[in-house]
Amino acid sequence: MSEDLQHGGALDRVNIRFPAAPLPWVDLSTGINPWPWPVDHVDPGSLHRLPTVLDLERCRSAMAQAFAAPASTLLLVPGTEIAIRLLPNVISARRVAVLAPSYGDHAETWGAAGAELVTTADPLAYADDADVVVLCNPNNPDGRRFDEDALVYARERLARRGGWLIVDEAYADLDPARSLAPQAGSPGLIILRSTGKFFGLPGLRLGALLGPPTLAAALERLLGVWRISGPALAIGAETYADVEWQQSMRRQLSAARARTDALLEAGGAKVAGGTNLFRYIELADAHATWTTLCDHGIYVRRFEWTQTHLRVGLPGTPEAETRLANALSLER
Repeated sequence: MSEDLQHGGALDRVNIRFPAAPLPWVDLSTGINPWPWPVDHVDPGSLHRLPTVLDLERCRSAMAQAFAAPASTLLLVPGTEIAIRLLPNVISARRVAVLAPSYGDHAETWGAAGAELVTTADPLAYADDADVVVLCNPNNPDGRRFDEDALVYARERLARRGGWLIVDEAYADLDPARSLAPQAGSPGLIILRSTGKFFGLPGLRLGALLGPPTLAAALERLLGVWRISGPALAIGAETYADVEWQQSMRRQLSAARARTDALLEAGGAKVAGGTNLFRYIELADAHATWTTLCDHGIYVRRFEWTQTHLRVGLPGTPEAETRLANALSLER
């Protein structure tokens, strides 16, 4: 499979494929905030010693407070991808229902672990049948949101049978009120949270798994003692404590999303969903539009499973907005 079809962010590969594209590229292939939390320094001391328990607890406390979750339910992880990959090692599952379309690593991981995989638009319908139900809320790439009562009801049904509801909340920082994090620790509930998306810091490799302490302890044994770097812990503690920045950024992203919608629709695309960090658009021939945009140095996300949809991140500058609008107008 072409690397760009598996994930966004493969700009190095796309650049090789389109060597004549104008530079610099406008990379809109990820749902990552183009206005990151400002990391203006890294304490050199954090690079010259091993992270301490106090470093870990400071970061965990700040994250727990931001999530409105009990700190005892949080396991800090070096990015949620590794937690996704390791979960089959601590959960026995014969049958797993995974939301589709959605973030592909979930289905890939459980399928590779040997589980009977059900990919479905209605994974909650399998709460009485599957051992594990997996979904993203809000969903990536279409922005679909699940009702809290429906999630709680499914979690209760799964827990009665020893099953698990896994909710990937990578984009929940956009609208914290919709998060299940305050219920973290409930039987049968696992929540994944990411620092990379909303805070715009994917290279930090910091995230959290929220779940019953026994499950977190089992995963912690696999990850080891020094699983998060000292700089990541220090920066994480600051970002999650910066409530003013978070509130201001939500307003900024909402305004940017409205501008992006307007230029996408003016360019002939139908906005079919998304979040305030990415838009999910419908077109007559999405792969042809993707190629045209790449020819003009604009990289968006395409998918193997649809010929009519693309995912477009938010342009981070007025110049990027203009380039996207101009390239779309040429496609019409």
